[in-house]
Amino acid sequence: MGRLRCTLVFIAFLFCSWQSFAQNPRIADSLKSIYFSKNGEKANLEVLWEIANNEADPDSAIKYSKLLITKSKAAGNDEKLYNGYRQLGNGFRLKGDFKQALKAYFKSLDYAHSLKDRMGISYANIEIGNVYSLSGNTANADLYYNKGIEELRNGEDSTSLGTALFNAGDEYLRIGNLEKAKEFTNEAERIFEKVDFPMGRAYSLGNLGRINAKLGNDELAEENLNSAIVLLQDLNAHNAIAEFLLSLADVYSENGDAEIAFQYANRSLELSKKYGFKNYITDAYLKLSELYEQIGYTAKSFQYYKDYITYRDSVRNLESVSEMANLRTNFEISQKQTEVDLLNQQKKNQQNIVIGVLVALFLLMLLAFGLYRRNNFIRRTNLIIEREKNRSEHLLRNILPEGTALELMETGKVQAKKFEAASILFTDFEDFTQYSESLSPEALVESVDFYFSQFDKIIEKHGLEKIKTIGDSYMCAAGVPFPMKDHAISIMYAALEILEFVEETKKDNPAMGAHFEIRIGINSGPLIAGVVGSKKFAYDIWGDSVNTASRMESCSERGKINISEDTFQLVKGSFSCKERGKIEVKNKGMVPMYFVENIKDLKVKNPNGAPTKWS
Repeated sequence: MGRLRCTLVFIAFLFCSWQSFAQNPRIADSLKSIYFSKNGEKANLEVLWEIANNEADPDSAIKYSKLLITKSKAAGNDEKLYNGYRQLGNGFRLKGDFKQALKAYFKSLDYAHSLKDRMGISYANIEIGNVYSLSGNTANADLYYNKGIEELRNGEDSTSLGTALFNAGDEYLRIGNLEKAKEFTNEAERIFEKVDFPMGRAYSLGNLGRINAKLGNDELAEENLNSAIVLLQDLNAHNAIAEFLLSLADVYSENGDAEIAFQYANRSLELSKKYGFKNYITDAYLKLSELYEQIGYTAKSFQYYKDYITYRDSVRNLESVSEMANLRTNFEISQKQTEVDLLNQQKKNQQNIVIGVLVALFLLMLLAFGLYRRNNFIRRTNLIIEREKNRSEHLLRNILPEGTALELMETGKVQAKKFEAASILFTDFEDFTQYSESLSPEALVESVDFYFSQFDKIIEKHGLEKIKTIGDSYMCAAGVPFPMKDHAISIMYAALEILEFVEETKKDNPAMGAHFEIRIGINSGPLIAGVVGSKKFAYDIWGDSVNTASRMESCSERGKINISEDTFQLVKGSFSCKERGKIEVKNKGMVPMYFVENIKDLKVKNPNGAPTKWS
């Protein structure tokens, strides 16, 4: 779980307090109007610094920091150059551009040295240490924290000293140096108590609880974490409370007191749900799954782990869908804009021709002008063509396998290839025609898309290649376009996961328009793969093995995986199968078939190492 999330929030809060206690966008907006009405250069620099200091948007803070730096250089004002580079570093740090943030902070450190500003030197060193800590460079983070702390010890800013000590202690906790972490965090807690800074003291006590838990001082860890939670309740810092409740659950779990551990984990989950703390909700689900696993409640553990995966993936999927929609919209707009640009250019050329005919006296001048415009048009047209070519290549790589797409772009065609060992999977929804008659077209397409989108994720996870969908039938293969040693094993795991997903959907999504029953068929053997068509390219596979896989699906039953003799021989050492005997198959005669049996409460590992539950 994200044990350092609340710590990082705390660091950001404290460093904002060094600059202006809190960034205020309204103040920044007011200052912008003042800046554009000021005439004096000195007044302009002061207002620019205030704008950059109060901007909440990183891009806007970077913009005004750069403007402050430019004008400060022109005015020869080193103090404002120090402030400008420091604010520039803050902007890049908030954007996650650590390389540019370090460049800016080192420049601010140079100007602090030239000004002999001891506090400025200490702040710059600690800002640099924070960036190294965020980027995982422990050695440099430790070096610059110590430099900053040494300067702060000689000053009077106790809050900043406490902040630097806390950050250094947090870094030592991250790398496992618990004694040093405890030393620095204890000192930070004493300073925050002395200056009456309850938020800083709460976070310090929370980290001390984690440190003592790792050192085996469970009673002291519990005392520290409970004290932190009491302080945070007074401050309404609910996100930090949720995090520390999970830490208490860890402590009691280590002590073997599962009942109390469950109480704290459930309190964290309830609090996170109440205030919408998405990261802590996922952490709480995972913690409850671990606790149930420790006491042997496998089914309950699996349910919470499934909630953890579902909640985590739902957040990721929303982001992915939004990004894909934006990409598609931008592509369509760019195509339309290209057509408009070309049409406008043609109209301009026609106007040039008319002018050249009517104005004979200026024929030579118009000719030269026309040639210039033509060359300019050709250059722009070539740029447009190049952009469209790049877009086309990108789309082609999404449609075809990487190697196949490259071969098609280089030679204009794709040589069909024979694969001696591959496995093919077909699925089909039972009673699909009945659903298509009772549902609206929109609802039917939405339901099919929901299932097939999840199938896509499952086969990608197991290294399979999607071939195509035909109506309600889904087809994929293992061992193409690149040979795969365990192709039959991999495709079997994918089939089991598809079957499990369909069953879970019926339970977890009762409001969905259609809940399909699925049949799955698998066969293994040689096949031929290549690209068909001259315009709408499609990667496809052919051969008797493919036809047999289709027959396996049509001969399967709802909720069953039907496999051929060839596939059975490849997977019988890893999966339990039930022999069905020989069954009549069109154009093939009597063919032996097997059902993959359902085995309850058994976990096996797929090739990627992740557990797959059979139900």
